[in-house]
Amino acid sequence: MNSRRSSKTPITPQPEPQSEALGQQYGGSHTGSWVSYFPAAWIPYIQLARLSPPAGVFLVLFPHLFGVIHGAIFQRVPLTDIVHALIVVTVGSFFLSNAIHGWNDIIDAPIDRLVARTRGRPIVRGAISIRGALIFTLSQCLGAGVVLLALPTTTTWVAIPGIIGNIYYPWSKRHTHFAQFVLGFCLAWGVYVGTAVVGVDRMADMLAPTTCLFLSSVLWTVIYDTIYAFQDIVDDEKIGLKSTAVLFREWTKPFLWVSLSCVAVLLVAYGQFCAAGIGFYSVAMGGCLLSLGTMILKVDLRSPLSCWWWFRYGFWLAGGSIISGLVLTSIL
Repeated sequence: MNSRRSSKTPITPQPEPQSEALGQQYGGSHTGSWVSYFPAAWIPYIQLARLSPPAGVFLVLFPHLFGVIHGAIFQRVPLTDIVHALIVVTVGSFFLSNAIHGWNDIIDAPIDRLVARTRGRPIVRGAISIRGALIFTLSQCLGAGVVLLALPTTTTWVAIPGIIGNIYYPWSKRHTHFAQFVLGFCLAWGVYVGTAVVGVDRMADMLAPTTCLFLSSVLWTVIYDTIYAFQDIVDDEKIGLKSTAVLFREWTKPFLWVSLSCVAVLLVAYGQFCAAGIGFYSVAMGGCLLSLGTMILKVDLRSPLSCWWWFRYGFWLAGGSIISGLVLTSIL
């Protein structure tokens, strides 16, 4: 599964016997053992929301968790308030993830018909109508809105740029090769939202560390989503869609290494601003370098299955490492 080719060698995706496996790569037939317990009519909506596997939900949730714990470091919030905030952002992230994935599939339906991996998605295959998908998406927006209204008023205002970004994101791949940065902005904005949830105002001494954490989350997203984009690079080029994968092609791994280096620099800067101890550097920074570095080194960009495997499993350690490092900083 590993690629030992030089990063300058042209990357040509290799054909592999994966017609059934493609459907499991968020292609429309992705299911898990737990999904079978639900009524058959519910399953297309579970697939629409990318709930199985739950990677999509956690990629929305992680930056919000970063923000809550980060805010607690500066605000010295009581433990009960922190736990309450973590529960609230988890529920809100669940609804937000469902909404943005539903919205993405509504806008992308004409494109998904043209891509081998995604032509089995619920809307494209007719399991859900556009009207049904829109109703589902609006219901999830309502759920997220109820959660947002239960939070401090400041949180609502802070969330607006992320909402606008998520609305625009499905069109970004038509407009710019840097769609992964747009997605990074949308997801990483959860850092600011999570910080606001614990009642932290825009204090001057919060701006620099919060921005470092936000930018490192943006680049983290860019790394794993660039790898994810290589699953469809052949079809994307035929259709004329854009991405960092299409832009950098054989230079993608050098680009990813530079991005990872920037993540490391930003985490070091964050630690300096927060006067973090060795626990943060060894766990948060060390975990990110180990997990993302291994992903970049081992992933075979020519193999959609390899790209999917590293996307699905490779982000967990990085996200968990940052959370663990932040927790250590908050309690030590």
